[in-house]
Amino acid sequence: MAAFTNIKGGDELQKFLDQLPAKIEANIMRSSLRAGAKVILDAAKENVPVEHGDLRASLRISTRSKRGVVTATVKAGSKKAFYWRFVEFGTAAHGIKPKKAASLLFGNVFAESVLHPGARAKPYMRPALDTQAGAAIQAVGEAIKKRLTKQGINASDTEFTVEKD
Repeated sequence: MAAFTNIKGGDELQKFLDQLPAKIEANIMRSSLRAGAKVILDAAKENVPVEHGDLRASLRISTRSKRGVVTATVKAGSKKAFYWRFVEFGTAAHGIKPKKAASLLFGNVFAESVLHPGARAKPYMRPALDTQAGAAIQAVGEAIKKRLTKQGINASDTEFTVEKD
């Protein structure tokens, strides 16, 4: 997991944000967190194993604001790509039994149950976070500065850097 010892410039950026009304601050944070999440999303899309493309297509960014706290999440999965967790985390060997029928049918063969051998994990999301966390934090800082400049607050001379262990 990525560990960061120092993020310089965060306090200065927070001072600039505190000068703004809450709604504008939330909008700036939402778009800035989205910029950081896009770095992780792009890396995850590069890492994901592709068979049909449904899993890659299901990767997306979701933002949420609750009680003044804005969050951004990189998500995977859809009706077509319900298997995202099996790819990321793998599966253990397990039995499969029919739910609504007396037996399973494979071609011309009937079976009461089968043993699935399991599947090894092929992580795509965690490696994306581990390798791109610093770049994502940097992207958030740059996006905040850009949005502050749009609001008429000069934050361009604020240096925002991330130091990794």
